[in-house]
Amino acid sequence: MMKKSHEEIKKAVREHYGQAVAHRSECCGGSSRVQLEEQGAGTDPLQGVASFGCGSPLAFANIAPGDTVLDLGAGAGPDLIMAARKVGPEGKAIGLDMTPEMIDACRRNLEAAGIENAEVRQGEMENMPVADAEVDWIISNCVINLSPDKEKVFAEAFRVLKPGGQMLVSDIVTVGLPQALRENMTAWVGCIAGAVEQDEYIRLAREAGFENVRVVDKYEYSESSLCALTEGCSCGCDDDKASPDMSHAGDLAGRIASVRLYARKRK
Repeated sequence: MMKKSHEEIKKAVREHYGQAVAHRSECCGGSSRVQLEEQGAGTDPLQGVASFGCGSPLAFANIAPGDTVLDLGAGAGPDLIMAARKVGPEGKAIGLDMTPEMIDACRRNLEAAGIENAEVRQGEMENMPVADAEVDWIISNCVINLSPDKEKVFAEAFRVLKPGGQMLVSDIVTVGLPQALRENMTAWVGCIAGAVEQDEYIRLAREAGFENVRVVDKYEYSESSLCALTEGCSCGCDDDKASPDMSHAGDLAGRIASVRLYARKRK
């Protein structure tokens, strides 16, 4: 694994996405933007909302009016806006992000979209500023892979869900990722190096106490889509950082995938 400390990794992630939102770039090849448009949510107020994910989880989450939804790593707010619309005026959507620039952008986007039943909280997934059993649903879009302490993230997710609460997250998983790529910080902030094996991801959720843990959708990246993934995750920032070396992307085809993972807290 990475030789960097947890705080060094978080600092790199915070700086990377702070710059990314300033440049209005999209991560992961812009795949979330495509899905937003396919769901009919890429128009009017969402048109200019930058997306940094690997596919919105909302198409797979049976969120109902009146629910309280927590969006981990809400970013600029595209999924948070859609969640707020799904739960309606009787429900509530909470966005969590640790990057001040993202929080500012998200609040502006919520206001522009006319959303009144959502709020954004600054904090880390490993120590969520959310009360015990406060939410019905947790969603997340390509964010948990960025955490250096995924066990703590899943433990916190379990804590803040109500009994019977559900979690549906989109994330990157790997199969036999080369160690050299795991030790590349640019690959970490770019959604790849911090990703774990699919079986490990499922194990972590189960060990946190979740039941019925399963992958409900999966997309394996081809050589061309891997190049788009890493190019998008460099986020077009002007810090002159090198992108991860993907000269052997063909060898990695099928080793990196985007999954939608479902889990439930026992009633």
